[in-house]
Amino acid sequence: MNRRLASVFVFAILVATVASFLLYRLLVGHLSGRQRPQQPNVSFVVATHDLPIGTLIQKDDVRVVTTGEGALPAGVITALQDAIGRGVIAQVYSGEPLVEPRLAAAGGGAGLAGTIPVGMRAVALRVDQVIGVAGFVVPGMRVDVLIAGNDSGGRPQDTLSRTILQNIEVLSAGQKTEHTPDGKPSDAQVVNLLVKPDEAEILSLAATEAKVQLVLRNPLDTQRTVTPGTSLGQLLEPNTPGISPVRRFSAPTKFPAPKLRTTVVEVYHGGKKTEETFMAASVAGGS
Repeated sequence: MNRRLASVFVFAILVATVASFLLYRLLVGHLSGRQRPQQPNVSFVVATHDLPIGTLIQKDDVRVVTTGEGALPAGVITALQDAIGRGVIAQVYSGEPLVEPRLAAAGGGAGLAGTIPVGMRAVALRVDQVIGVAGFVVPGMRVDVLIAGNDSGGRPQDTLSRTILQNIEVLSAGQKTEHTPDGKPSDAQVVNLLVKPDEAEILSLAATEAKVQLVLRNPLDTQRTVTPGTSLGQLLEPNTPGISPVRRFSAPTKFPAPKLRTTVVEVYHGGKKTEETFMAASVAGGS
């Protein structure tokens, strides 16, 4: 009898343990579902292929995708009509969501004009590979603009080089084909700089009246430096600060003053004799 009672007691304990475990799992799952509600689905626009700068977005360039990962970051475009017809001002890669900062304003069009911010201007400069920092001037880089020249009628020694603009953004850089006077094609580097309206006037005049050169700078270096400019005459001075003299001349050698020597020559014309006197210079110590 005691043995039978013990068996019933052990069985009851096992049943209670299993029931308690199942009830615990049920309560935990219920509470977890209440604490973490299901995230709603969200939709946004992505590129169907790479969209380079200047592209005017068409219907086939974008599509809408839906995900259940929750809220979207600010600026993400969620409707096709908000993307179609707008220009791309920063590279967009295939499958990447479209965001407002990478697109031109609605109605701004495509191409270079769509990348120009309101209130700014794009000025094109024709430069060669050397002036263009050997081809390293690419969109997004920062440059300083230098000019070299002199006033009309000035001496060559008065040629001056100075910095006229600093920390200017390169909007685009490429090549165009021109023809030389003899009709042969030649490639010219064209750089478009993003400037303010008054800076555009400075660049236009400089490109017409002087030689323009671009100086590449670190994009993180935004400090403006005041420089006095440098003239050709200063470069030729042997004691110019910061310039190593190429050659120093010694003091000029003093030569003795020449002595004059008189020579009389007799000239006969038939039976008539005349005398001619000549003056000749001789250096001391010589004959």
